[in-house]
Amino acid sequence: MTTTAHAAVTTPTPTPDRARTAVRPRLDWRLRFGVLSLIWGFSFLLIKVGTQGYAPFQVTLGRLVFGTAVLAAAMAVKRERLPRGARTWAHLTVAAFLLNALPFSLFAYAELTVPSTLAGICNATSPLWGMALSLVALSEDRPTRLRVAGLGIGFLGVLTVLGAWQGFHGLDATGTAMALLASFSYPVGWIYVRRTLAGTGHSNLSMTGAQLLIATAQLAVVTPVFTTLPASFPVLPLLAVAALGALGTGLAVLVQYGLVAEVGPTTAQMVTYFIPVIATAAGVAILGESLTWSTPVGAVIVLAGAALTQARTRR
Repeated sequence: MTTTAHAAVTTPTPTPDRARTAVRPRLDWRLRFGVLSLIWGFSFLLIKVGTQGYAPFQVTLGRLVFGTAVLAAAMAVKRERLPRGARTWAHLTVAAFLLNALPFSLFAYAELTVPSTLAGICNATSPLWGMALSLVALSEDRPTRLRVAGLGIGFLGVLTVLGAWQGFHGLDATGTAMALLASFSYPVGWIYVRRTLAGTGHSNLSMTGAQLLIATAQLAVVTPVFTTLPASFPVLPLLAVAALGALGTGLAVLVQYGLVAEVGPTTAQMVTYFIPVIATAAGVAILGESLTWSTPVGAVIVLAGAALTQARTRR
């Protein structure tokens, strides 16, 4: 069971029988890979636009509502049912908080004060946090020298992006910390899911639909407490939230399912390394966000380190 950083939902690992009997999609997997990269790369721009008209919790709630609706429609078409069992739903409640409600909300709050380019780069640190957790025995993955080196290189890239030698001048510490905490929440959630929900016998679409449904309920409880009903409903931010949910949290998951089934989780997971590139390009070109030399250079170092932390040695 694998995940990508921005998807934050469980992803299927197809069995050989399923792979052999699956009908090959008409659209080439490379095109779908590119579409998935664009959707998740533009998600940070959509968050930024959404928060220009609505409170962060409202953006997250809307995102989850539209995303859950897409998966509910997919489940209806495939005649999938929600999982059963109180224990399964209890574990899904924790997973929904760690993989959806918490990181989605943190990114939305972070982008009130930090550019979408920085948020996208912070998202790419998730493999680094996962590697750091493995060093304290919280993960089943055994660290190697190469992967530990990747961890050091990756965090060196983070310091480069943040301009550590300048004393983090001009950087909003709270917003940056929120974005990094959101990225840290993903591997914590992944480890929890692997240890509690693997081998439940339910389909991945069913589990993911239930997970998003619970996350939506969590935000539905929290949002009215910390926000007030908007006096107006600006169209552009509303469309951004709808696209963020329907495409980035709904359709993208379905596309990812197809990629994993066709080319395997390792290749499909490579989309993670394209997200910060697209997020940076979108933020600069469309939102006019400023870009210093340290941001792209640091991002390259982060991605190199993240790639090394995912390296596997052959026996």
